[in-house]
Amino acid sequence: MTRRVTFSSGHRYWVPALSESENRALFGPWASPYNHGHNYVLDVTVEGNVDPQTGMVVNIKRIDAVLKGGLVKEFDGKSLNDEVAWFYDRPSTLENLIEYIRGRLDGTLPSEARMVGVRLEEMPTFWAEWQDGKGMTLTRSYEFAAAHRLHVPALSHEENLDLFGKCNNPAGHGHNYVLEVSVAGDPDPATGMLLDIGELDAAVHREVVDRYDHKNLNEDLPEFAGKATTSEVVAQEIFSRLQNKIPGRLARVRLWETARNAFDVEAA
Repeated sequence: MTRRVTFSSGHRYWVPALSESENRALFGPWASPYNHGHNYVLDVTVEGNVDPQTGMVVNIKRIDAVLKGGLVKEFDGKSLNDEVAWFYDRPSTLENLIEYIRGRLDGTLPSEARMVGVRLEEMPTFWAEWQDGKGMTLTRSYEFAAAHRLHVPALSHEENLDLFGKCNNPAGHGHNYVLEVSVAGDPDPATGMLLDIGELDAAVHREVVDRYDHKNLNEDLPEFAGKATTSEVVAQEIFSRLQNKIPGRLARVRLWETARNAFDVEAA
């Protein structure tokens, strides 16, 4: 069972004990002695057995008592660096926020509900997630627009039409693709960050977004020559292109072809 709550908080990437040049060396373009704010979205996932009498794993009211009565009250409308003691001497990154939230929830959730996941979204294009047994990942999402035609050269016209329907249109068709790239690892103790987001953005744009955007996948990209450019194939190619070329360990790519179709490729 997953319960979602939201809160708005301000924070900054700045260590008072360090000089301006040291802060800028540590946090790069995000370093600032002044706050900026986010509308955070927090998902907490628990698991357990369904009670035969109530039909529930846990009463959501009891989850809300912890989340809304505790965490949201502590964070909402606050400056994390200045009003939450744990962040007095720690960067208030997504990664550190998840660690703090896990610690706060440990032992306070109802005993019948075991916490197995925490997901915290800073922006719709940027979030971190901890999953029991899998550790932490940081995810960034990107967009590109591309055209393609679903067609297998080895098949006849009739076979292609039967297999792909209108997606076999000889003139092709297009999508506004959304690409999510998830990277796994351990946050750096000094920065509180799992990786340098600027380096990740640069790599994903170089290898995928700038290469694919406003292109015809079948005609403009040699890696798809002779292949059916299904989203399964495109997602596999993107994973291969990004592997070993981004900071951290590539854990998953998810490619949204439409709002209803998503395709995942995960690290073994």
